[in-house]
Amino acid sequence: MDFPGYNCFVDRDKMDATIQDLGPKELSCTELQELKQLARQGYWARSYTLRGKVYQRLIRDIPCRTVTPDASVYSDIIGKIVGKHSSGSLPLPEFVDNTQVPSYCLNTRGEGAVRKILLCIANQFPDVSFCPALPAVVALLLHYSIDEAECFEKACRILACNDPSKKLIDQSFLAFESSCMTFGDLVNKYCQAAHKLMVAVSEDVLQVYADWQRWLFGELPLNYFARVFDVFLVEGYKVLYRVALAILKFFHKVRAGQPLESDNVKQDIRTFVKDIAKTVSPEKLLEKAFAIRLFSRKEIQLLQMANEKALKQKGITVKQKSVSLSKRQFVHLAVHAENFHSEIVGVKEMRDIWSWVPERFALCQPLLLFSSLQHGYSLTRFYFQCEGHEPTLLLIKTTQKEVCGAYLSTDWSERNKFGGKLGFFGTGECFVFRLQPEVQRYEWVVIKHPELTKPVSLESTTILSSPCHSVSSDPADRLSPFLAARHFNLPSKTESLFMAGGNDCLIIGGGGGQALYIDGDLNRGRTGHCDTFNNQPLCSENFLIAAVEAWGFQDPDTQ
Repeated sequence: MDFPGYNCFVDRDKMDATIQDLGPKELSCTELQELKQLARQGYWARSYTLRGKVYQRLIRDIPCRTVTPDASVYSDIIGKIVGKHSSGSLPLPEFVDNTQVPSYCLNTRGEGAVRKILLCIANQFPDVSFCPALPAVVALLLHYSIDEAECFEKACRILACNDPSKKLIDQSFLAFESSCMTFGDLVNKYCQAAHKLMVAVSEDVLQVYADWQRWLFGELPLNYFARVFDVFLVEGYKVLYRVALAILKFFHKVRAGQPLESDNVKQDIRTFVKDIAKTVSPEKLLEKAFAIRLFSRKEIQLLQMANEKALKQKGITVKQKSVSLSKRQFVHLAVHAENFHSEIVGVKEMRDIWSWVPERFALCQPLLLFSSLQHGYSLTRFYFQCEGHEPTLLLIKTTQKEVCGAYLSTDWSERNKFGGKLGFFGTGECFVFRLQPEVQRYEWVVIKHPELTKPVSLESTTILSSPCHSVSSDPADRLSPFLAARHFNLPSKTESLFMAGGNDCLIIGGGGGQALYIDGDLNRGRTGHCDTFNNQPLCSENFLIAAVEAWGFQDPDTQ
């Protein structure tokens, strides 16, 4: 090899079977788009030497804080921090949250070096309070560093990135937890079959999704993780979501219809990822990942902001380092048998619905706002009971015992902006569904068919509406909700007719028909295909109503 020093921390015998040095030795391209394609194609993946050069270049080009520790800082502080301890007995910093250092074919010297580098990073970055991904990053970078000081400098540059458009690694519990929630939202939208399996086999699906970074930073074999990291350094954080979604898709494909190997689905997924070579190659994994048509980076950022805001309202802070499972009970499907009663659905059905709602609202508990059996069959009373609550859940039971409904993202008071005329409002988080005779959910057509639209640029100051039941009075809080139709160049308005309410009717979904139409007496309704949700009829096309309910989302701490 050109740089034998690269191997001083590595068990060469293990590396021979993992990452060979067979590919090109130089990279001449400078254009980002070309670099992106080469990273995805694995241009430097077969060359241990070239990968080291590319990492050096990509990390050198990361825009960083003015004062970012470099290799000389490491040389100055390492003796004071390590002292007389042997490297193998050094404790790991608290911010790694008991994460083990992955071996990644490192020898004893290499494993000790990772511990030393992490302790020096903790000394130089007191603001990093929760970063379980860092041991894997340092262990990988050590392969491509001449010495510990160079590896330290590379890791510091990744942590010190100050480009707001290029998020790299979560460094606080708040950021980490909101990323887990965001991943759960993406699973709900893009891996619905896998999500259904997770809901069926786990008591707390969010606990399963909280493990997603561990799949990548620790469980993936070295040659897989290195391929992911190749693309990650070029494209940023969104790549991590893509690969984790692809892993879940493959897990579902392999395990669907089979009994789980344990009663712990989290452990089953970890085992699957460790042994992923039995199922799919690194190339096929990335191919699957990039076949997923995700939201734009800006739209994901808006979703992440919404989730962070919800967590802050729950008392989670940037400095909070870790929370035990008993303290994380706020992140769960919050439908409890002992205090839930509906005339339309049972606990199991409500839990199914709750598993579909955005993660920031799954933190809340269902609150009955309106019941036709309690408040009467009046649309005026329906609006009165629902106004001031955002989002809401509409449930309908027909006289034929069919059950359908809608998740509605926006306060019904928005209808008043149209001066008494019927006008549509809401966002792309709305969806419609049926529960009886069979379960089916229909989301905004753009989610499954992003080719219908191109995102438009958003204001850098956009903030999202506040979570759980009450609408913020601050207009700034509602400038740009996640999946607002104005963020997208739609061919026509028929793809964004989410919800509308007048004195004599309520409509959900429009364009070519209506997903739901209910008259002012809450007596009759109809359903059919509409362009907004591209749905089939949710029940008999013309139906009589037996019961209507509207549910809000209540913060458990306010009960």
